[in-house]
Amino acid sequence: MLGFQPYETFQLLIETGGVDRTNTLLIAACDAYARRGRPTAPEMEQFEALAGRLFPIAGSQAKAKGAAILGRAEMLSPALEQLVVDNIGEDLNSFLAGAKELSEPTMLEIVARYDVPGAATIAARPDLSNVVLAKLFQMNSRKVYRALASNTAIVPRGAYLSALARSAQMDHMVAEALAKRTDFDAALLAPAFFDLSDEHRIKVIQAFTQRETPPSPIRKTIEQLSVANGELTKALMKLFSENRRPEVTRLLSQITGLDEVRCGQIAHDVTGASLFVILRAFGCTAYDGLKVLIHATSHDNERSRALADFATMFGNVTPESMAYLMSAWRGEVNLLELNKPEYKPFTQTSRRTPNAALAPAHNPVVDQAIEALARIGARKAG
Repeated sequence: MLGFQPYETFQLLIETGGVDRTNTLLIAACDAYARRGRPTAPEMEQFEALAGRLFPIAGSQAKAKGAAILGRAEMLSPALEQLVVDNIGEDLNSFLAGAKELSEPTMLEIVARYDVPGAATIAARPDLSNVVLAKLFQMNSRKVYRALASNTAIVPRGAYLSALARSAQMDHMVAEALAKRTDFDAALLAPAFFDLSDEHRIKVIQAFTQRETPPSPIRKTIEQLSVANGELTKALMKLFSENRRPEVTRLLSQITGLDEVRCGQIAHDVTGASLFVILRAFGCTAYDGLKVLIHATSHDNERSRALADFATMFGNVTPESMAYLMSAWRGEVNLLELNKPEYKPFTQTSRRTPNAALAPAHNPVVDQAIEALARIGARKAG
């Protein structure tokens, strides 16, 4: 072995020296093995025997240093990997994260002893087996679930999908991590809607584009009130224009059945995303809805684009689906029903046809809304 003395030489030095020499030998041997590259089977077997003698009799600091050096080796046998885990100390998580290969027994051992930082580090690895994944999902730990939610090597489906969706309801960081993914159905994040960033709230709404949804409990109540859509939009427009948001809160609470805290969040949501859900659920058109949103929102930059996005969603998202989203806020529906084939999200397969859900809207309604917004801005400036 290049740079590595024969086992017999190290054995002689062990027998004729004390702990200090053993410490030096351990670090030198680990360094030589780590520099070796991929060892042959006899070389690995020889080093296993040597390391098995050196680690037990070396000092604690030398053990940790030797294990850290050994952990950088290109190839470790299960026995050597176990020596690293047992002796590396505070650098364990660095080893778990950086090791090119990590055996299933080692991963299971870390999880079994409920080492949360170690398990979270393992949960971020791309080479997890189904056995390890199952054990990780059984851990009741936010750190572990945050790592799982961010790990794009894990396909969110079946029991894993259900577990991640439930975790998102309780942990906003899990919800944000899932919202960033392209392979996760953002509609399942509806209960965490108010914990998400502005961009991801829009993403949740867009997940209902041209999508069928199960019947929602709140739909009958909305149908009884929808006959007064004109009065509703006029009232909201007046209250928002006069910045009477506490009164908006009370009005929303009366018509939606949501608690006042939630309605207060909607009334003070200057992005307009949550208000859009209410307006569309009650059947408001783009023309009436945008007039309310103009007064309710505070888009200092790219106002035209924000209104265009809302106008597009008014056209692509049905009142029934937004009523379903409202019911999800109230905890009245089982969102996992959306995984059924009849409720799968609409996807456009043609590369030549742009996605209607993402394309900017160019229609007279948007132009009128933008002109109205410009007039409001001019009056305020005057």
